[in-house]
Amino acid sequence: MTCKPLQVRRRQLLWLTAAPLLAAPAATTAAEESALYIGISGAYTGADAANSTATRNGAMMAIREANERGGIAGHRIETVLLNEATATAGQYDPAQSADNARKFVADPRIVALVGPDHSGAGKAMAPILSQGDLATVTPDTTSPDITSPKFAAEFRPAGKPIYFRTLTTDEYRGPGMARFFAKTLGARTVYILDDSGSYGVGLADAFAAGAHAAGMEVTGRDSLDAKQPDYMAALTKIKALNPQALFYGGDLQAGVKVAKQSYEVVPKIIKGGGGGLYGGGLTHQVGFPAAEGWFVAVTAPHLQGERMTSWQGRYMKMWGAPASDYSVTAYDAAAVILDAIGRVAASGRPVDRHAVRDAIQTTDLDSLQGPIRFDANGDITDRVISIFQVRHDPAYPDNDASRQFAYVGSAPQS
Repeated sequence: MTCKPLQVRRRQLLWLTAAPLLAAPAATTAAEESALYIGISGAYTGADAANSTATRNGAMMAIREANERGGIAGHRIETVLLNEATATAGQYDPAQSADNARKFVADPRIVALVGPDHSGAGKAMAPILSQGDLATVTPDTTSPDITSPKFAAEFRPAGKPIYFRTLTTDEYRGPGMARFFAKTLGARTVYILDDSGSYGVGLADAFAAGAHAAGMEVTGRDSLDAKQPDYMAALTKIKALNPQALFYGGDLQAGVKVAKQSYEVVPKIIKGGGGGLYGGGLTHQVGFPAAEGWFVAVTAPHLQGERMTSWQGRYMKMWGAPASDYSVTAYDAAAVILDAIGRVAASGRPVDRHAVRDAIQTTDLDSLQGPIRFDANGDITDRVISIFQVRHDPAYPDNDASRQFAYVGSAPQS
């Protein structure tokens, strides 16, 4: 399979073949003419590179397996990868994400996207994708604003939903994690930090509302500058207030520093965050014992059993690295698009982005993680929140999320 990455290191792409996104081929074969393209957006450089790579690999695995089976309805599936991170930002960059969305929309070969990997990127991309009627299925962005009817004029100005998810949103994660802190761990007081980003602020807001509903006292809240190297002032203030728990909403750029420095200042309090902390990027960059004990909430069911063991084995064989739970939701995001392409082809309609968007909306797929269906706004109807805790297993590499994050269970229901 030929892939078209931009701004992604060759080493990270393993078997992918680099080529310019919009370059015209010198000659086309019949197979190339019948190919359909799926775009993939992630942060392949900066603080979140390891986690985004694991996500991308999940999507690529589904596509590669489909091609090995002969493609979809006679169509070979090719990919176009774009990096939503920049060196200046050190993580995802909304301006770069918007530029990528324009490139995706401008390429008529692309029928749908997998991604993006960050809610801030999603907010920048969604209005542009809406105007281009180009659907995306995200495996790991959770801001409820993007799919909320309240913000439809901003994020889907053309009217139809184009932003679909294979995991639920922070509207359910924030309160679920708050109930876990209060009901399961017995925390009565909590201090909240966020990284000032779209995802982090939204998650912290949702957690704060859930904390109040669960009977916890919020002793304070600070927004951090993700680029600042030192959060000791905020952490010293937290130490003086002596809360039983600390909750962080945000991504790894600030999260790694919060985890390292909080171990120095408040090592014994309960600490937790959202999916921005989940993955080998946290445990590898923070190290042990500083990362030990952190709880993280993932907005998707955690899969166990024979079927999952078999899938993880295939993933490891293909990529030479362990999968994360977001590799699973990315695999299923690609599976949703492949299923939509197959149904459009079977209907006799031209397989273009407009027909594929319509087909994604009516998805009823028995996926790796279970049944996937979308509501009228593009949100998955399954709202399970899975809780993990970092527990060091020295027998495995620090960046192996499947071994360093122990599954605790589902968050308590409201």
